[in-house]
Amino acid sequence: MRRVCGFAGSLVAGAGRPRAALVLLALLAALSLAGHARSQPQQASPAASGPRLEAEAFVSSDGARLPLQQWGPRAGEPWAVIVGVHGMNDDSNAFELAGPYWARDGILTIAYDQRGFGRSPRHGVWVGDAVLVEDLRTLISLVRARYPHAILAVAGESMGATIAVEASANPPTADRIVLLSPALWGWSTQPAAYKIALRLAARADPSVKVQPAWVTKHRLPSDNTDQLRHRQSDRYRVIKDMRVDALYAMVDGMQRASDELGRIPVPIAYLVGAHDELIPRGALAAAARALKPSDHSALYSNGWHLLLIDRQRETVFDDIAGFIRDPAAPLASGAPVVPGAPTGANAPAPQAAAALRTPTRR
Repeated sequence: MRRVCGFAGSLVAGAGRPRAALVLLALLAALSLAGHARSQPQQASPAASGPRLEAEAFVSSDGARLPLQQWGPRAGEPWAVIVGVHGMNDDSNAFELAGPYWARDGILTIAYDQRGFGRSPRHGVWVGDAVLVEDLRTLISLVRARYPHAILAVAGESMGATIAVEASANPPTADRIVLLSPALWGWSTQPAAYKIALRLAARADPSVKVQPAWVTKHRLPSDNTDQLRHRQSDRYRVIKDMRVDALYAMVDGMQRASDELGRIPVPIAYLVGAHDELIPRGALAAAARALKPSDHSALYSNGWHLLLIDRQRETVFDDIAGFIRDPAAPLASGAPVVPGAPTGANAPAPQAAAALRTPTRR
């Protein structure tokens, strides 16, 4: 089966941007499904026993059992529950540092392996974002029923943020939405040469594969090298390659999420790192313009793409906890807003400290 290196370049040679197109395809692949991803859209079908939440998994609307992890307070009911949605080439372990930290503040974190990722069914198969969105909406409903008095937040990282947006544009939804390094890089924010390369590649031979390692090895997703090495040792999280048709479907999903961001009715925290080398700054700024003035945004000067494992991650953890407690208060870090966002300025930590003490119920 042919590889895309050399192939995509010939598609856009006339535009004089062959290497740029290759970089785009490789970067998009780095944001996409785990090894040997195949595009195989799947329609959910009703399960006989119905959806349910278990200790180590949840059963979705079609009967698929998706593994999950939970980190909660040692005693008492949580005052807030965060549903964690990991990004591509990742799994529920994306929240293994954040979950215990938030638990000390009385927050329960429930992170699951999205379908096709981690230890979930059909590992490495792109089932289509419609199914991933339905899975998340099902889990939101189950968590709401289990913890009716808690504030419910969804925190999505990278491509997980894309799924969180698509799942939240229409009720039922969570009370808060947290978007970490959101992969909102759809067709409208890609240069013409890039769009031509991907569209022609998908039409000419959708089985062509993209191998992103030759680009991403020079683009670090985090400054936490210990955590990056830990991830590389996990066979469920190692980047290999993906088919162009799956890549095309992923860009479609990112465009839909970009279009729907402005329709989310609940408060949003839009958090990005100044050192993000995977999502173009122009795409992040363009998406941020759709936020509501009452939403929050933050550009962390020491942040990278994987904000949940960066060395300054606790700053992000505190901002998220404070936002969940009171979405009207400025973020405690005082980080500058994302360029293009209509959101208000964030307060320095001393000024915002009081906002972290008392949760605001929905």
